[in-house]
Amino acid sequence: MYSVYILYNKTKSFTYYGLTKNLRKRVDEHKLGKVRVTKAYLPLFLIWYCVFKNKIQAARFEKYLKSGSGRAFVKKRLI
Repeated sequence: MYSVYILYNKTKSFTYYGLTKNLRKRVDEHKLGKVRVTKAYLPLFLIWYCVFKNKIQAARFEKYLKSGSGRAFVKKRLI
């Protein structure tokens, strides 16, 4: 199982989209500042995730979320 997830920092208006096989471990790495890309935006909060059966489906959905229409969807529905 693979998870696509969204992390958010309200005060810095930062949104991060990710894909992982172990959601709990990956979110903990983000929150502890172990991920270079998100380290400057702490504290981060997990605002949404979805589980997929295979990596291909998860990667396609992550790619959609990172597109213009995907970001608009996230802004309108989740943030």
